[in-house]
Amino acid sequence: MRRFIQLFVLCALLGHSANATQRLIVRDTLGQSALNLTCSLLGCSSTLGLGDPTGQLFLVEVPDYVNLSGLVQILLSVTGITDAEIDQLQYLGQSAPAIPSSLYDNNIVSYYGTNVWQGYVDQPAAQIVRIANAQTAFSLSGAGTVAVIDTGVDSTHPVLQPVLVQGYDFTRNQLGNADEKLDIAQPIWPVTNGVPPLFVNRSGAATVDQSTVSVVDNPQYASFGHGTMVSGIIHLIAPTALIMPLKAFHSDGSGYTSDIIRAIYWAIRHNARVLSMSFSSTRPSWELQLALNYAASRGVISVAAAGNDGSSTPVYPAAWRNVISVASTDASDDRSSFSNYGNWIWLAAPGEGIVTTYPWGAYAAVWGTSFSTPLVSGTASLLLQTNWTLTQTDVASAVAHAYPVGPDLGKGRLDIVQTIQAVAASN
Repeated sequence: MRRFIQLFVLCALLGHSANATQRLIVRDTLGQSALNLTCSLLGCSSTLGLGDPTGQLFLVEVPDYVNLSGLVQILLSVTGITDAEIDQLQYLGQSAPAIPSSLYDNNIVSYYGTNVWQGYVDQPAAQIVRIANAQTAFSLSGAGTVAVIDTGVDSTHPVLQPVLVQGYDFTRNQLGNADEKLDIAQPIWPVTNGVPPLFVNRSGAATVDQSTVSVVDNPQYASFGHGTMVSGIIHLIAPTALIMPLKAFHSDGSGYTSDIIRAIYWAIRHNARVLSMSFSSTRPSWELQLALNYAASRGVISVAAAGNDGSSTPVYPAAWRNVISVASTDASDDRSSFSNYGNWIWLAAPGEGIVTTYPWGAYAAVWGTSFSTPLVSGTASLLLQTNWTLTQTDVASAVAHAYPVGPDLGKGRLDIVQTIQAVAASN
């Protein structure tokens, strides 16, 4: 009765409209039926749950004329509603200088049962972090499932196809392999032999046919291929780890916080052990932090990009305590000019000219902390192969055994051999 009286008083403050284009994340301890009543009086609509284990977290859509900050304060005054926040749009982003020579090395070699380009396996970044040395010395190739919260993945890419498990497309609300090629209406047929690499967008360079470059160079597709590229780096580090594509971002690099939250809870329910998150925001989300705290409590290791603003300002989720934040270094172990830095960084990893998989069976070279991050996510999978019970804290401590680099880059630059040795010594 108290809640009904509150709503009766407040409902006159808002009009009603069918055009709901703004979004909120709302926690209602009385459940969705109570939230539906609230929304029926305030002109909003509760569309779906976000998957938290208590069943109290919901997405709410709001008419475009409503002041969201004001509505948040109104909702927080209603009995049972303990949290309400604006559903922020998150963005992926990188930059791309010169094309590395590794992207020209298309000799075919076998890599854990799959034919790949030699430039992918033997690239400088792989040598810097000592991937081959670690795999050989410790007989490791990865264990468990790494959930990639990103733009999806090319589910038919011959390098990734053997290790993909079922994911989910939160932008379309459909179960499946979250194939990011669905975002491109026009087919693109890459030429993987005989054509020099071309810049396709600000995220990197890929080997594609000249006639199709204009399609993927369109600003609408600024981050197209991002999830496939991230997944390819994880596979390079941990070739037998399973990859779970969770599509929370569109091809333009934008994605709602609510979809990221849903992806985290979905990954936990489906037994992922590592979350790879190549996105960041300067505005923290309380509910996103709660989701990642819950992930840590369930033994899930979270890794996130430090961001590409060349700034010391903390970004989220990377700056939170239960997340390993990853900055970017160049081939000389100097901080990448674009990489964020500061005392909130945990460690760095190479993030310039990384050769990786690209949609339609192609390869790309990419720049950004987005691509430093999966080097650490893959390393977490290697560590789990040595000890399946390792926690977020254990993995963070292990990767802290790194190669010393300059100031403001945390514990140093990722060295996989030192990381594995640290865990082996404690077992």
